[in-house]
Amino acid sequence: MTVDLASSYLTLAAILFCIGLFGALTKRNAVIVLLSIELMLNAVNLNLVALSKYGVVPSLTGQIFSLFTITVAAAEAAIGVAILIALFRNRGTSDVKDMNEMKR
Repeated sequence: MTVDLASSYLTLAAILFCIGLFGALTKRNAVIVLLSIELMLNAVNLNLVALSKYGVVPSLTGQIFSLFTITVAAAEAAIGVAILIALFRNRGTSDVKDMNEMKR
């Protein structure tokens, strides 16, 4: 019973991670890239929680790491959106190919 639940969570996390990876590697809009990165981080969080609950040695360590990851992801999203807004105001686009110059 627990192996079935763990494998279903891990399968869902793998699907979410693959969707996020596809979006991060193929999309040109910077907002979509940020959303894809968040999707990948949430897939990792799902893995951490599932393995902490249904793993060989169940403990709270995975859940604590997932809380840490959620905190880092929130900070990353806030900083990333702020940078995107600043770049959009200066250049008028959110295309990642136009944002390759950080020298100025």
